[in-house]
Amino acid sequence: MLTSPSPEGSLDPRQTPDADSASVPPPPRDARYMIMVISGLLALGLGIGAAALPVPYVIESAGPTFNTLGKDGDKPVISITGRESFPANGNLDLTTVVMTGGPKTPATIFDVFRAWLDPSKAIYPEELIYPKGTTAEQTVQQGEIAMETSQENAVAAALRELEIPFEQRLNVAGLSDPSPSAGKIQEGDRLISINGRAITSMSVVQAELAAGAGSPVVVGLDRKGTAVSVTITPTKNQADRYVLGVLLASDFTFPFDVSISLNNVGGPSAGMMFALGIVDNLTPGDLTGGKHVAGTGTITADGAVGPIGGIAQKMIGARQKGATMFLAPASNCADVVGHVPDGLQVVKVETLADATSAVERLGAGQDTGSLPTCTNN
Repeated sequence: MLTSPSPEGSLDPRQTPDADSASVPPPPRDARYMIMVISGLLALGLGIGAAALPVPYVIESAGPTFNTLGKDGDKPVISITGRESFPANGNLDLTTVVMTGGPKTPATIFDVFRAWLDPSKAIYPEELIYPKGTTAEQTVQQGEIAMETSQENAVAAALRELEIPFEQRLNVAGLSDPSPSAGKIQEGDRLISINGRAITSMSVVQAELAAGAGSPVVVGLDRKGTAVSVTITPTKNQADRYVLGVLLASDFTFPFDVSISLNNVGGPSAGMMFALGIVDNLTPGDLTGGKHVAGTGTITADGAVGPIGGIAQKMIGARQKGATMFLAPASNCADVVGHVPDGLQVVKVETLADATSAVERLGAGQDTGSLPTCTNN
């Protein structure tokens, strides 16, 4: 069968070229197209790389809660030896936050973007949370020290609340700058008396300074075994209180052993809930009446409750775990208003006595509606 010849320069589509046939070269690829592809790939790679770099922000989100009346793993959170104790039911949950960002766990732009879309999380510039130059090791060490101090203060506050005597010694850890005690009190000194009153707690010093309203006070010291007496004129601090300008560390001797076991949690904010758990363990019956209470707040050896960070996220975590009452430091009220989850009653407290009274009322089935709460006023 004959076929018509193909036009010059074309190939009959019914023919298959062989090795002897003249092939037609493909048209040249546009150089601009290749440049665009390479540029796009480079931009994508740079974008992914930049997104993985740490950014100077810290993200706070709700962390786990721990029942101070229960166990952490296979160990009781609070163990008491040397004195009768009364294991309690119910929940007195300490609350935590998870921190993403900073020297320990740097945040990426993806982390920040996801947090920005999640109303349950908070984003802060890193310098507001961690001083510049803070290392990951320093962060862990500071958290551990703060936790250990809060536990000792919790034991002291609980024993004082229950009127169980113990010994507290106040040692000078340093001086503020400037300090009215400069040249008179030294690091390592132990405070013994003030105006003739034995110093058994920080509250004794604070009460004497307040009563004197800035008048000079006579402070008795133990300096390496030698009795020393100095006269100091106190000054006012930013909180408008009279102070000696000394940094104090407490040294306690308790009449029995209280052990607190809690892993992978640092900082001072669990102090109040530790103290409540100790009070419940040292008194017959259930303080909570089997109810579910959570809270947060630092504690001093004198039982004063102080402010903490991340309270909005802690309230969310508490409610998610079933708490119906949340104990919040009065000094955190500005951060509480407008952030209370549905179904959670927030009670503001200033002292361990306030917190104990609120839990007792709930546990006894009494009306808790009149308990103080945080308001816009």
